[in-house]
Amino acid sequence: MEDPDDLHMEDIPGVKEALQNNDTAAAAAKIEENLKQQNNIPVNIAITGESGSGKSTFVNAFRGLCDDEEGAAPTGVTETTSEVTAYPHPNYPNVKLWDLPGIGTTKFPAKKYLKLVGFEKFDFFIIISATRFTENDVKLSQEIQRMEKKFYFVHSKIDNDINAEKRKRDFNKEETLKVIRDDCVHRLRGLGIESPQVFLVSSFELHLYDFSLLHETLDRDLPSKKRDALLFVMPNINPEIIRKKKKAFQSKIKYYATLSAVGAAVPLPGLSIAVDLALLVGAVTHYVHAFGLDIPSLKRLSDRTGVPYADLRAVIISQLAAVEITKELLQKVMTQVGRTASLIVAEEASRFIPFIGIPVAMGLSFTTTYKVLNVILSELAENAEKVFEKALGQ
Repeated sequence: MEDPDDLHMEDIPGVKEALQNNDTAAAAAKIEENLKQQNNIPVNIAITGESGSGKSTFVNAFRGLCDDEEGAAPTGVTETTSEVTAYPHPNYPNVKLWDLPGIGTTKFPAKKYLKLVGFEKFDFFIIISATRFTENDVKLSQEIQRMEKKFYFVHSKIDNDINAEKRKRDFNKEETLKVIRDDCVHRLRGLGIESPQVFLVSSFELHLYDFSLLHETLDRDLPSKKRDALLFVMPNINPEIIRKKKKAFQSKIKYYATLSAVGAAVPLPGLSIAVDLALLVGAVTHYVHAFGLDIPSLKRLSDRTGVPYADLRAVIISQLAAVEITKELLQKVMTQVGRTASLIVAEEASRFIPFIGIPVAMGLSFTTTYKVLNVILSELAENAEKVFEKALGQ
């Protein structure tokens, strides 16, 4: 955990100048603008491949939705994607998965495909195949590379391949996966791709096979400012993802604490508490959604895994999970965090001390918000790991 004493509100662009001019309103606006920008960085992911490869199912799984759920990309045994269609993440609409029509169809011929789908807006492409990657897939990847975009090959429906191989007496899962992966790489090289990146994925069991490796690769290749945006929408497929989310959230707590401190600079009774609570509602709601601890996410997890919702709910300790986050609820939780109530009282009293009151109040407000968010974040992350263990732990 970072030390609050090592954090300075002047680190945020424009805040130092505003404070030097005693313009706390401008300083607060700069901080809020900074937070808003961080929380709304767009990520556009293109999902493409030939008809029937499982693109739409992959889009739904990535977004944590079942195929028959409201807002899901339509799926079926025939080609269901006839237009370029954006599917925002249900909790993070700044991240969109674009379900692209199958390459090589009459309406979207291979030679004009990238121009017709509007390739410029996408951060990267995921090329999906349910069986073998084709010449069209290779032509597409070469054109994407020429346009200086990133692309990744996903062999979908790997669970079908494994189930078929299980019938053999000498079945070995790891050996089978290696054979399938090596065959994909060999075929792509034979078609002209020098170093293909191939990931074996089951859209129905993202926690198995190569989906976590796919995320690690995307995280490495994306610009740094977009990595957290992608991380927060990633399904909790393993405990490491949850820990990465926690670490990313911790790095942003200083901004919320700084905004709280700026609010404390205004000598009006109760104003800082009101600012803190409004801040916390947004921050904590963000945590709950990213950890999949909101009611819709927990119910979807229950539907996908067959683990009863009540059983998932039973392992959750935090009062802030599976409920609507309100100012009243947060105020109740804050008073239960050690020393927080006394810090709030001290802050309110100190702001009226001549000369030193405001700086002291700002320091106390920073410390209170910083501490509360860290405690809440740690508890929610711990609960998310317990939910994962209950639903998907092997």
